[in-house]
Amino acid sequence: MESENERAIERRLADLEHEVARLSALAEGRIDIVSSDVPGSSEPAAAPAAPDADAAPNPADAPAGTDDPLWFVNELSRRVPGAVMMAGALDTVSGPVRWQYGLMADGLLSQDWSDLARPLEALGHPARIELVRQVLRGAHTTAELLQLEHLASSGQLYHHLRQLVTAGWLVSPRRGYYEVPVARVVPLLVLTMIASS
Repeated sequence: MESENERAIERRLADLEHEVARLSALAEGRIDIVSSDVPGSSEPAAAPAAPDADAAPNPADAPAGTDDPLWFVNELSRRVPGAVMMAGALDTVSGPVRWQYGLMADGLLSQDWSDLARPLEALGHPARIELVRQVLRGAHTTAELLQLEHLASSGQLYHHLRQLVTAGWLVSPRRGYYEVPVARVVPLLVLTMIASS
């Protein structure tokens, strides 16, 4: 009986610590409560995009089990008005990823955006965006990546890989092996959603 009470107290304490962290992040103008199911990682993944607020909601676009097609936006507005957020939960070839990150819109609008050009530019080449997609799908070695049609030579492959690693879209934990950092999976998928909408 006493161990049940101890577990209940520990759960309540964990809930309170989580709430303190959330409120601290809110006070600092950020919402970056990040969690992951990937072993050894404290980083990210992606959720369905909420429909445009001005567009007529399409009930078919709502995830299974939700009656409100704007459930994500409505919950975000209730919890943290003025926030912009990315979130996701998916299974990748490397394992499951659960991730969320957010910032206050005022802070985003007040910062200098010119520094954002370089990481976005790295994805702006058809061969590089295809390389990232193939790595997300499970092609990790230079031998596997050389099989892609978009590349004429190993020199081109290494040039594009270097650009992607420098911009942080890929990492190379060992020679000849590449992966997308968990923290970049959801942002990549969000950028893809933006470009395709």
